[in-house]
Amino acid sequence: MTHDVIVVGLGAMGSAALYHLARRNVRAIGLDRFEPGHERGSSHGRTRIIRHGYFEHPSYVPLVRRAATMWRELEAAAGHRLMTVTGIAEMGHPDSTLVKGTLSASREHRLPHEVLTAHELMRRYPAFRLPQDYVAVLQPDAGFVEAEAGIRAHLRLAGAAGAVVRTSERVTSIEQRGEHVRVRTERTSYDAGAVIVTAGPWTKSLLPDLALPLQVTRQVLLWVRPPQPELFRTGWFPVFMIESEHGIHYGFPLHDDGLLKIAKHHHDREVVDPEDYNRTVSQADESTVTGPLFRMLPAAAGPVVATKTCLYTMAPDEDFVIDRVPGQERIVVASPCSGHGFKFAPAIGHALADLALTGRTAMDLRRFRLARFGAMAS
Repeated sequence: MTHDVIVVGLGAMGSAALYHLARRNVRAIGLDRFEPGHERGSSHGRTRIIRHGYFEHPSYVPLVRRAATMWRELEAAAGHRLMTVTGIAEMGHPDSTLVKGTLSASREHRLPHEVLTAHELMRRYPAFRLPQDYVAVLQPDAGFVEAEAGIRAHLRLAGAAGAVVRTSERVTSIEQRGEHVRVRTERTSYDAGAVIVTAGPWTKSLLPDLALPLQVTRQVLLWVRPPQPELFRTGWFPVFMIESEHGIHYGFPLHDDGLLKIAKHHHDREVVDPEDYNRTVSQADESTVTGPLFRMLPAAAGPVVATKTCLYTMAPDEDFVIDRVPGQERIVVASPCSGHGFKFAPAIGHALADLALTGRTAMDLRRFRLARFGAMAS
């Protein structure tokens, strides 16, 4: 066989998987239909939050701890910064999903944190204007990861370790044939002992026999120039999430371009076709983000100077899928990330390399198994 493992899709998870394969002296090749850092998927937008007190479920905490360590290891190997620790403020009504979930995870795993009233939070960070019955959970070890830079670092180091990277090459089919897997592209075909599919929005089309109940949703990212930039300086202002009756909004401190990135998590749940969706950000899109957020963060209410769309690939339970395909165990699938996966990339990439090479991993991935959806393979 030409390769030991093929990685299909070189976003956050695929680039990390290729890197960890290459470090083990495995003959690995990575394929992507676009160029690294492209804006058609889920792994762009310059920054991604990394947070430990995981409101989605406490079982994510060990995995994100491992990922944070591995981001630092990747930084050392790459020779430049990829993760910035700022702390995080997660705000909402005491009974909100965000606050209750964050506190549950923080207490179960004994994470350092403090709980502030709205008044105490606003005294510490004057940019906010919160309802008086809100509270804030602050954690010191959160921050953000450089998105495109992280992908480039994984791919550059994978290439230096011997992996092959092929971009602008669209995969058309993936088929297990006995003891190997064949991957066809628009140019040629490749054979390998195993394939890792980290194709995000294109997972369903590449694995049509695996009837995964996935939906692809369109998201909107905005960058604004705040009129009071001194209130948002990195090193003092935290990344933040706020849950209100309008959903969960989030944002970052100022980046080195002087802009503040803001967005709404699950932007209007607009289900789209990844091959054909509106990539233009409308005034209505902007208002969905800025309207509710600027009422609680008025110091950020400056002009919108840049916009992007991205895609979430969603499972019904909003958890990940990381598993070998039933009956086709030489195919490993890692998708969807359900809108909160980037931060885990180094750890998940390591686990995917384990699964492709040995069929097992020491990381606890039980929550992400395909079996939770019942019989799927047709």
